Amino acid sequence: YPNPFNPVANIVYAVPEHIKVEVVVYDMSGRQIQTLVNEYQTPGYHSTYWDADNNPSGVYFVRMIAGEFVKVQRITLVK
Repeated sequence: YPNPFNPVANIVYAVPEHIKVEVVVYDMSGRQIQTLVNEYQTPGYHSTYWDADNNPSGVYFVRMIAGEFVKVQRITLVK
């Protein structure tokens, strides 16, 4: 949140067990822009942020992988 955002998006998520979590931002063409999280995390709520100040306005995708769980969220950067 917020979505659309300018220029920082806060990404909040929960993990149910000690597990490796990966949160990555991609552009519309599928090119990886930035890895936000790539580590083992404890159970509970966590947050990270993406500062997109150096990126152009547009639609981006945030992909979270935690074990077998995979979720992709579309976010929009409006400058």
